[in-house]
Amino acid sequence: MLSTSWKVVLAAALILTQSLAIAQGGMPIVNMVDDGTGNTQYSLTLQLLALMTALTLLPSLLLMMTSFVRIIIVMSLLRQALGTAQTPPNQVLLGLALFLTIFIMMPVFTAVYEDAVVPYVDEDIGFEEALTAAQGPFRIFMLNQTRESDIAMFVEIAGNEDIIEPADVPFSTLVPAFITSELKSAFSIGFLIYIPFVVIDLVVASVLMSMGMMMLSPMMISMPFKLMLFVLVDGWTLIMGSLTASFAVL
Repeated sequence: MLSTSWKVVLAAALILTQSLAIAQGGMPIVNMVDDGTGNTQYSLTLQLLALMTALTLLPSLLLMMTSFVRIIIVMSLLRQALGTAQTPPNQVLLGLALFLTIFIMMPVFTAVYEDAVVPYVDEDIGFEEALTAAQGPFRIFMLNQTRESDIAMFVEIAGNEDIIEPADVPFSTLVPAFITSELKSAFSIGFLIYIPFVVIDLVVASVLMSMGMMMLSPMMISMPFKLMLFVLVDGWTLIMGSLTASFAVL
């Protein structure tokens, strides 16, 4: 069975898609209604309501059910390891994480669109069938990234003893387990990124101490060496490629 929150989310998305198709046929978004006293009142149609609902839910969907969490955490830890303060700025990191998320999740989005949205808009399948078809690609993606121990923990907390196979895990249990696993993976990757930069900091600090320059900040001296190391090993390509390869998509 689909959880209530999942039904609401997909209902808004499917209604929005259908609304755009109807709008192309000339259906107005704002209706003028005569209240019987000679005054005109304006009412918003269901299409605009669905659009506003979908836009409100988009940030939550991006954070909960995609690769965005792992990417943005790794990028933030990389910036801290380099010691560059606010460089790259938050807007650049968010934009980079967003487009990398779109690239990684494109097979999932394509499968949902072709298997659920298009048949529903063409009225080939019903609403419940569209919801069932749409949940499949996201479920496969999240199950591939989620540790069994995390799923078992949330299943135990929920007291659900009817789960026999991964397909039986409800979305209300799978989503928090997926987020927990993503946090673990992101911090594990961040730890590996930190190691070479910590070594550089230790070497620079030791050299400064041996030279008696205790008043000079080791971070100021080590940052150019860390930047040089990161550029020489083509760090951005390595980070992007490793992050992309760490996800098992459809």
